[in-house]
Amino acid sequence: MRIALYARVSTLDQHPEIQVHALEQYATARGLEVVETYVDRRQSGAKASRPALDRLLADARRRRFDAIACVKLDRLARSVHHLTTMAGELAALGVDLVVLDQGIDTTTPAGLLLFHVIGSIAEFERDLIRERTRAGLAAAKRRGKRLGRPRSIVGPETFTAERLAAVGRSHREIAAELGVSKASVTRTLKRLRAHQDLRATG
Repeated sequence: MRIALYARVSTLDQHPEIQVHALEQYATARGLEVVETYVDRRQSGAKASRPALDRLLADARRRRFDAIACVKLDRLARSVHHLTTMAGELAALGVDLVVLDQGIDTTTPAGLLLFHVIGSIAEFERDLIRERTRAGLAAAKRRGKRLGRPRSIVGPETFTAERLAAVGRSHREIAAELGVSKASVTRTLKRLRAHQDLRATG
């Protein structure tokens, strides 16, 4: 049987080689012919479209292989809808799916059933996380916590920051008083000092 291997990592410090090695071991142990290994680097699982995944599905439509193997469902699909849509297309093409860590093999009825059950549980878990996140943000907003990216120092606040620094207030204290980040205070004061030095030398 001809098989394609798929691996994905989300960040620069993650290494797909670990996934690829496990997949290659699986193929070797079963005497399968590896047609190609498709790897998406620095690609979020939330994306439906990824370069290597797109090529994988295009090659599946060309019948380049008989099965696809990955280590986990979340490496492959972003949601239950995405998962079931992909599984339906692969089934229509006669391409099976093997997921190592979750013991899924759609060549068997039990494996196909497990595939759908695990996908449903994964989506349920994601929904719970989203719900908890929304509840946490709402609670923080009720407490008066500023959400989103900290704003920068603008207008007259620049001179206020300079005045407070001149009387010995720390960058952290100035940031708290102005409602900005400590980094914003540091950048503003550094920019002011550079401007003053330029005027002094001019």
